[in-house]
Amino acid sequence: MTAAACIVAALGGCSPAFNWRDARFENAGLTALLPCKPDRGSKPVVMAGRPVTLSMMGCEAGGAMFAVAMVDAGDAGKVTEVLANWQAATLANIRAAPATNAVPLKLAGASTAPAPSLVTARGQSANGKVVMSQAAYFVQGSQVFQAVVYAEKVNPEASDAFFSGLRLQ
Repeated sequence: MTAAACIVAALGGCSPAFNWRDARFENAGLTALLPCKPDRGSKPVVMAGRPVTLSMMGCEAGGAMFAVAMVDAGDAGKVTEVLANWQAATLANIRAAPATNAVPLKLAGASTAPAPSLVTARGQSANGKVVMSQAAYFVQGSQVFQAVVYAEKVNPEASDAFFSGLRLQ
């Protein structure tokens, strides 16, 4: 059992709804702790005015969607712009105000400029229901990452386990 899985058990984030496991991106140095077996995919998108491939993995458990996504900006000088565009697009997607609560996030191995952050927002899903999101944004070299939880009501123990289970090599 990994140290992160032990933390999850201690926090009470273990329940029949959560079956925590490590999941890794093939071409990135990120391992995430997810509460279920993730689906994986990728698609072409435009970020900061250039085409990139968005790689994703995620799953639903305990009434929440847990997802991790990554793009390679191709140039470390573009990561700040990509990060800002990505955060704005995510907030717009759930119809949340741009000025939401952002706090610093400690994540070993992440670049310090721009600094990792955790953004909490309240928005609306496509069907009109309230949706809460907690999204971590961080960078390593030219790779830009987002780890996010969407739920009507975020389970604090599961959310803490998810974000503390992010590991960069």
